[in-house]
Amino acid sequence: MMRIALSLVLFASLALPAASASAQAYPTRPVRVIIPVAPGDSCDVLARLIGQKVSERLGQPFAVDNRMGAGGQIGLALLAKAPPDGYTIGCGQGGNMVIVPLAHKTVAYDSIKDFAPIQIPVTNFLGLVVHPTVPFKNVKDLVAYGRANPGKLAFGSNGEGAFIHFSVELLRSLGGFTYLHVPYKGVSPMLTDLLSGRVDATITSFISLQAHIAAGKLRLLAIGRATRSPKYPDFPTIAETLPGYENSGWFGFIAPAGTPRNIVVLLNKEMNRAVNLPDVREKLDAYGLEVHTESPEFFAERIRRDMERWGKVARDIGLKPM
Repeated sequence: MMRIALSLVLFASLALPAASASAQAYPTRPVRVIIPVAPGDSCDVLARLIGQKVSERLGQPFAVDNRMGAGGQIGLALLAKAPPDGYTIGCGQGGNMVIVPLAHKTVAYDSIKDFAPIQIPVTNFLGLVVHPTVPFKNVKDLVAYGRANPGKLAFGSNGEGAFIHFSVELLRSLGGFTYLHVPYKGVSPMLTDLLSGRVDATITSFISLQAHIAAGKLRLLAIGRATRSPKYPDFPTIAETLPGYENSGWFGFIAPAGTPRNIVVLLNKEMNRAVNLPDVREKLDAYGLEVHTESPEFFAERIRRDMERWGKVARDIGLKPM
């Protein structure tokens, strides 16, 4: 009996390191990070910044692979078909994971079924801005002007059925006014015309508006957060005038559906640690991004909730998928 007991103790002592080694086996080779946007875009910057810190901890390169095109569809379709082994992950955002599937008849991925959410490191709030020559200085006056002048208030967007269009439609539905929609092939040409006064207003990422607001070239009426920003407490929210308006952009890391749970949890833990490192936090704050350290389940719920909310907006405006 003593000999059996000693054998069991010896087996257990050998098994524990083996189990520990197995748990730490990932990653044993480089991890590919598919980014469905061009270099320099927010997802790209995030992937490089956070990926470097995770790489340092896990001992393998996290190599960015930019596969842009079709509003993010090319990269996300590639990610959805990748082996679910943890060696291919990617970055998605509200525009290409929520709005694109609502605005197109055929999309080569299902944002709910085809991906395993890992972590949503940051969100960015939106700003409602107007050209300085428009005759109103707050949301209440904008709504009143839109009601009194049907179809005359010109809102620029980055395309029919794109994220900005949806954001303006949410504003319109809560405010009960009408406007003239002026779609562009991207945010840059839309901002160019807004700065020149060819269109009156837009709602887009505060990051892209910040310098123009500071220079007095655009007037900020309100922001799209549910509550005021701790960093900018003097900025009113749209919701203070139109209760229920909440709209923010998000960027998150995802993997192909079926990726092992232990790998998803490990990556979530390391990414949460990375965004709280002082040098990373300083850079994210400088970009005007709001940091989050939440679970994969939190991210999955955010995707599901946004699909429902923006799906309702699409139905309300009678959007016909392209």
